[in-house]
Amino acid sequence: MNINWLGHSCFRIKGSQATVITDPYSPDLGYTLGKHTAQIVTVSHPHPGHNYVEGIGGEPKVIKGPGEYEISGVLIIGVATFHDAEKGEKRGKNTAYLINVDEISVCHLGDLGHVLTARQVEELDNVDVLLLPVGGVSTINATVAAEIVRQLEPKVVIPMHYQTPVLKRELEPVDRFLKEIGVTQVNRQPKLSFTKANLPLTTQVFLLEY
Repeated sequence: MNINWLGHSCFRIKGSQATVITDPYSPDLGYTLGKHTAQIVTVSHPHPGHNYVEGIGGEPKVIKGPGEYEISGVLIIGVATFHDAEKGEKRGKNTAYLINVDEISVCHLGDLGHVLTARQVEELDNVDVLLLPVGGVSTINATVAAEIVRQLEPKVVIPMHYQTPVLKRELEPVDRFLKEIGVTQVNRQPKLSFTKANLPLTTQVFLLEY
């Protein structure tokens, strides 16, 4: 399984049977999505920075909410969460996805706005790779993000949804999260490749190049 970061909360997860793209964004965000095709697109919430499905080719199946889905050999579980810490009263609902590709469990938290409940932790059980928003403002900040890492205990953490030079909105930089979680140095990589056998034994943080 290969993982590329396409910017913001958008990742390309390529398995042996299918390609999944998460939260594609509209061009006005500042990033350039490029031309990508996929069998599956997940959308965490209806916002232009996360639901630009028309930017993805290949006539993908689009998943937009909680439930269990099996498409092209990929099992996806959507777990209902909120976009804020007031049970959705400020920003509405959000869906976190557990995506099983090549026997690896990838969790994409979308624009999660709160620490997870005990039930949500149970539903998002056995996370291998955690795609984690860390930039605050419209989602969780560095402190809450670090708490969620402790809740889910993933083997791999990949930060997303933080300030970069091309982003046209204000978010916090990824450095705050790295400091919060006690990581001093992380080298950025163009992509990550994992098999079930080569996953880290303890939690490691990776940064991907946009």
